[in-house]
Amino acid sequence: MHREHTKVVKIGDRVIGGGNPILIQSMTNTPTEDVEATVAQILRLEEVGCEIIRCTVPNMEAAKAIAEIKKRIHIPLVADIHFDYKMAIAAMENGADKIRINPGNIGGPDKVAAVVAVAKEKNIPIRVGVNGGSLEKNLVEKYGGVTAEGIVESALDKVRMIEELDYDNLVISIKASDVMTCVKANEILAQKTNYPIHVGITESGTLTSGNIKSGIGLGLILHQGIGDTIRVSLTGDVTEEIKSAKIILRTLGLREGGIEVVSCPTCGRTKIDLIGLANQVETLVGKYPHLNIKVAVMGCAVNGPGEAKEADIGIAGGIGEGLLIKKGQIIRKVPENEFLSTLTYELDNWKE
Repeated sequence: MHREHTKVVKIGDRVIGGGNPILIQSMTNTPTEDVEATVAQILRLEEVGCEIIRCTVPNMEAAKAIAEIKKRIHIPLVADIHFDYKMAIAAMENGADKIRINPGNIGGPDKVAAVVAVAKEKNIPIRVGVNGGSLEKNLVEKYGGVTAEGIVESALDKVRMIEELDYDNLVISIKASDVMTCVKANEILAQKTNYPIHVGITESGTLTSGNIKSGIGLGLILHQGIGDTIRVSLTGDVTEEIKSAKIILRTLGLREGGIEVVSCPTCGRTKIDLIGLANQVETLVGKYPHLNIKVAVMGCAVNGPGEAKEADIGIAGGIGEGLLIKKGQIIRKVPENEFLSTLTYELDNWKE
């Protein structure tokens, strides 16, 4: 399996590669120089299970803000750099745990060398990121369009630029908005390098389309043993990215811990607000990342009790009320307006 043989890279107080657990990333969408807003968003992401955060650094104010942000968060911070090598250096000087650059667009070999010199001095890893949308013209012409082969060649060219500067503390990320192109590119890359790989489907879309495309793409990539960190890129609330990533990893058997929520699709027998309850429970369980249990939210008395018995905790709805079920045993009836508070109490007091 590829990920078991990738190079181990330390990011802040976390490590990736070498068979270590796949870590979940997201990216802030606040102006990084707005420290209060950025910290608040990162803390929200931490609460639902984000393990690495990336912040854009488009100007010096943003670079300087990293120092203050770092004091108030609890996960490694990656500085995202485009075009200006000075921002990469400033971000590292202000405490960034990793930088993400495309060495081809920060000003030439001398600028790349300046960035690598600081990274080497501080032993800060560099994520070499190449997207299909920014593929060089010569490679588009060589391969007759944006192809997996072209994306991989571009990424490895950039990696060699840094290796020739005697630095190999690297992570590689190659992404495309076309799912199957992205899958193929990562398959090819995994055969050609032992650096850790960050995977994701870029520009995947809204919650609906983005989750479907990311689920398919990341599922295909991760199931082959490729990928050391992941991001589910969604046009929506950033916390949704973390929830989706956790579900993908759990579904593939790549992560334990965190609560799995199962719920029925509703039918004419449903007499409670199951859709509203299921969504509330999905949000609620993000606050219990240490629990490795299954919670069932079922809508009727026909299949509900039986299905809920398969879970550690379950609610099976009736007419304005439901049954609380724990470990296969019916505990008591619960009024509908107490469903959420009852589940909250049970989770707060859960003992394995």
